[in-house]
Amino acid sequence: MTEAVDQGITVTEIAAMDQSIDVLQETTAAFVGRALRGPLNTPVLVRNFGDYRRRFGEDWSCSSLGRAVKQFFEHGGQRLYVVRVANNARGAMLCLPASGTAVVLRAVEPGSAEHLRAAVDYDAISDDSQFNLTLQRVDPATGLVLDQELFPKLSYEEDADNFVGDALLASSLARLELPYPTHRPEATTAGDERIGMAYIDHAQAGTDGSELTDYDLVGSRKAHTGLFALEDVEHFDVLYLPPLGRAADVGPAAILAAELYCRRRGAMLIVDPRAEWSTGEEIIEGIRDLGYASPNMLGYFPRVVERGAPEEVLQHAGGAIAGLLCKHDRTYGAWHDLNQHGMGLQRQLLPATTVDEENRQLLNRAGLNVLTHGPAGRARIIGSVTMGRGAETHREYASLPVRRFCLRLANTIAKATQWAVFEPGDKKTVHRIRAQVLTYLYGLDELGAFVDSRFAVRCDATVGQESGNERHGVTILLAFHPVGSDDEISLTLHVTATGCRVGSTAFAPTVGQGPARASGDFT
Repeated sequence: MTEAVDQGITVTEIAAMDQSIDVLQETTAAFVGRALRGPLNTPVLVRNFGDYRRRFGEDWSCSSLGRAVKQFFEHGGQRLYVVRVANNARGAMLCLPASGTAVVLRAVEPGSAEHLRAAVDYDAISDDSQFNLTLQRVDPATGLVLDQELFPKLSYEEDADNFVGDALLASSLARLELPYPTHRPEATTAGDERIGMAYIDHAQAGTDGSELTDYDLVGSRKAHTGLFALEDVEHFDVLYLPPLGRAADVGPAAILAAELYCRRRGAMLIVDPRAEWSTGEEIIEGIRDLGYASPNMLGYFPRVVERGAPEEVLQHAGGAIAGLLCKHDRTYGAWHDLNQHGMGLQRQLLPATTVDEENRQLLNRAGLNVLTHGPAGRARIIGSVTMGRGAETHREYASLPVRRFCLRLANTIAKATQWAVFEPGDKKTVHRIRAQVLTYLYGLDELGAFVDSRFAVRCDATVGQESGNERHGVTILLAFHPVGSDDEISLTLHVTATGCRVGSTAFAPTVGQGPARASGDFT
C-alpha cells in the first residue's frame, strides 16, 4: 500500500513476508588501531586501501594498522570498518588575530598529519560582531583541499544565535578553544593569492601521542570509545586488533575484553601469536595460562615475513587472514573449510618458521591453525579450528566453518525477524516467521550448506511481562546438520526489541542465557 503523506513525500508499506533474506551476504571485518589521521573512536567503512589512505593516511612505521588494512584488501576483503584510537594525541591549533588577542581553534582530528587553515572575511556583513569563517583541511604536500566548511555570519558573543562556539559543534574540522573571544577575528590578509583567498595556517601542529595501551584499544562501552565504538555498527563478522606497534603485542586484557565483546555481537576475533611463543609446548601453555579458550577466537601460528625482506622483520598475518575469510565467504560460503579450496596467502608473505607434522597436529588439537609452505610458493593454512577446541564446553564448535556458519545463521535470522517483535502473537505471525526463515534455509541448502537437506524450524511468538512493561518476543528453534560437522546442532533464538538471546545445547550462549532446547525431528 502506498500513501501520500505530504507534498512530494510518499510512504510505501511492505509486507514482512515480502522481505526475503539474502543467502550470500558480504562478510564485514572491523579493525581497531592507531593511524596518522582520521576521526577518533568513529567506525569508518572503507572499501579499498585507497579509501583508507585518503581518510587515515599512509602506512605508518609507528603502527601496524595500515599494513593490516593493506593485507586485508590484497587477500580479497571488500568491507572493512576502521576505528582509529589514540593515546593523548592532540589536534593542530589555529590562532585567528582579534584586536591584540586571538580566536583559538583546535582541530577535531588529532595528529601531526592534519593540516588546517582558515580564512576570515566580512563580506555582506554590517554587524561588527559578526564574521564569515572558512575552514579547510589540505594536503601539506600538494596543497590540494581535502575538505572545506563555510560558516557565514558567526558571532563572537556567547548569547548570540550564531555564536561561533555553538556553530563549530557541527564542524568535522575544528572546535573553539577556551577562553572565549572578546572580539571578532580580523579579516585575513595573508595567503596564497593564486587560490583567490587569503588563509592562515595552523600556528601549532598536532601531535600523534604515545604508543597505544590495552586500555586505549578496549575503550569505554558507555562512551563508545575503543572497540566499543563498533556499537554504532549494525553488524560485523570478524574483529582484529593489530599489534600495538610494529614490535608490541596486544595484551591479554584487550584480547579477553575483545573476546567478550565478540561473543555478545556474534563475531569472530582473530588472535595473533605472541612473541614469546616459539614452540608447541610454549604455545599450548600460553593459551591455557591466558585463558584463550573460546569458540569465538581464531588463532594461527607462526608469524610471517615478506619475501626478500630480512628474516628478523616479523609480521602478523591477522589482516590477511581476515581478508581470506571474506573472500572465501563471498566465493564459497561461510560453511566451507578454507583448506577445502586451497586458499592461501599471497606470494609475498611466507611463514617465519617451519612447523613439522607432529607440532602441526599438536597445535591443531590446542585450537591453533598453522601457516605452512604450500604449492607454488604460497603459504597455506593447515587446520580450520577455533580456540575453543581445547575447552570441554566448546567441543562441538571446534570447527571454524561450523562456528562461523552458526553465528551467521543466528545474526541473519535475528535481524530479519525484527519485524515480528511487535506483531500479534498469533498463528498467522508464527506462520509468516517460519515461512520467511524456511525460505532462507532452502536457499542455503541449494548451495550445499546442509548434510542431506537436514534442517527444521519451529517458532513461537509470545507476549510477556517484564518489570511491569509489556515485552514482545519471538522464539525460534533451528535444528540443522551443517556440512563439516559430525553432529546435528540446535539453536534457540529469542528475538526482542532490545536484541537477541542465543542459546544452544552445544556451546555457551553468545548473548545472555537462552531458552532450553526443544526436541523434534528433522523435516
